[in-house]
Amino acid sequence: MSLLVRPTAPPRWLGLVVAASFIVAETILVRLLMGVAPGNTFGAVYLLGVLVVSARWGFGLSAMTTLASTLAYGYVHFVAEGSFLPTEIKGWVAILIFLPIAILANVVAGQARLRTAEADQRRLEAEASRDQIRVLADQQAALHRVATLVARAVAPSEVFSAVARELASCLGVPHATLCRYEPDGSSTLVAVHDENAKAILPVGTRLSFEGENVVTMVLRTGRVARLDSHQDAPGRTAEFIRSLGLGSGVGAPIVVNGRLWGAAVVGSSQTLPPDTEARVGDFADLVATAIANADARSELTASRARIVAAGDDARRRFERNLHDGAQQRLVSLKLQLRTAEAGVPPECPALGEQISDIITGLTDVSDELQEISRGMHPAVLSRGGLGPAIKMLARRSTIPVELELTVDQRLPEYAEAAAYYVLAEALTNAAKHAKATEVRVSCEVDRANLCLRIRDDGVGGADLAGGSGLIGLKDRVEAVGGQLEIASIAGRGTSLSATIPLAGE
Repeated sequence: MSLLVRPTAPPRWLGLVVAASFIVAETILVRLLMGVAPGNTFGAVYLLGVLVVSARWGFGLSAMTTLASTLAYGYVHFVAEGSFLPTEIKGWVAILIFLPIAILANVVAGQARLRTAEADQRRLEAEASRDQIRVLADQQAALHRVATLVARAVAPSEVFSAVARELASCLGVPHATLCRYEPDGSSTLVAVHDENAKAILPVGTRLSFEGENVVTMVLRTGRVARLDSHQDAPGRTAEFIRSLGLGSGVGAPIVVNGRLWGAAVVGSSQTLPPDTEARVGDFADLVATAIANADARSELTASRARIVAAGDDARRRFERNLHDGAQQRLVSLKLQLRTAEAGVPPECPALGEQISDIITGLTDVSDELQEISRGMHPAVLSRGGLGPAIKMLARRSTIPVELELTVDQRLPEYAEAAAYYVLAEALTNAAKHAKATEVRVSCEVDRANLCLRIRDDGVGGADLAGGSGLIGLKDRVEAVGGQLEIASIAGRGTSLSATIPLAGE
């Protein structure tokens, strides 16, 4: 019965053919049965056609089938009497019994058809609900993956590529693009995903705005835009979109700190669903967050770098002032006292000793100033570069230093200064706090980075949170875009690994 009772009816002409076929077949069958069992009415045979037509074509055609079946019933049973209608009371009784039963069968089949239609509707609604839940879950998973990249502070280009890929996959579209608006009115592609990889433009391509397309509409309005057909849209951009086989497009603005930064766009050969704008907008918001975070990190890094550079400049000026001012003055005083010492009469030995003590004191003060100036900014670093400066630190270290140095060229000033202070602080800590007996140092240029590795065999247990000088070193290295990793396990020594990028290398 469930195969017969379906919610969607076939064509009406087919119902007429089926009804007529049933009535003819039922009439032939009843005539044959009456020959075998005379006196039986066999009215139930005509109910089969009524049930089938009622189940598949509804009340109108089934009512016609019921009347036609009643006439056929009367023809078969009463034609021998010379009429379609009975002449005896028992014939009328048979018809009056057959007709209500046929109508009842019609109603029962109609009710079954209605219930089946309701059940199918509920099933379709349930399937649609499951589909919506699955789509929502897929989108939430895609958004979570992108949000994870944003939280990990990966490069914006990686976030852009992931968003384009997730957009295409999540929305089931063949094409997704992210573009950045330029001050001159053009746009730059920052990420592209297309099923037809040979047809896409490379990242970095500049496109001018002309004609009618989604990217232009977003720029003009600052809001989400939809264009369901590019067939008659003017402009070379629309022509290129047609060449990709795309008809419908939806774009959402990427707004960063209140400024329209760019747009996220998806395209399909079919008309996109009504909820596409909202779904693309969710991804555009994540892109805006990633860009804002990257800008904030860049500004913070630049600010820290300026602070470090200002501090280094101040140290250099102070070191130069000490060397050219106070130290030179002390040297001059020492020479004058040497001259005075040489002129002391032999009969005044006490005076000669006093002058000698003063000269010794001036020498000590000069040495202390020299040590202070070296700690502020070593002259050897400015004159000879990182290699000689590291060798000087190794020689002056109070504990043995095993040095592996492969840097034989001048590096950017910020990189040399950062590496120098990292090593100077590490050697000081190893001598004063770690109770180390040996320090191993390696320094090399690896591709576009300066790599400095320092390991001692001391007591370990150094803690960044304890307010040590390691925090300042970490800030200094990160201020120039580098990374400083510290491993210090109690009883197993301390290891420092500094990686400093070399701009322009």
